[in-house]
Amino acid sequence: MSGVSNDPLHGLTLEFIVTELHNEFGWEHMGYLVNINCFKNNPTIKSSLTFLRKTPWARAKVEKLYIERIIQFRNSK
Repeated sequence: MSGVSNDPLHGLTLEFIVTELHNEFGWEHMGYLVNINCFKNNPTIKSSLTFLRKTPWARAKVEKLYIERIIQFRNSK
């Protein structure tokens, strides 16, 4: 066994993921792509992280967005 993880999020923090998405899309577009209030009403990295850490379904949606839009885009180059 090589010990290499197949998880595309391996080694990435939630803060890194949210920051990358924010830098790529901005809060307004993130709120459109993932319809959750933490991206729509006075969003900050800190408040979004607090909500996402307490809400597994929302975190899963954000992680899925990161995989689909960031990782797959970078791999297609």
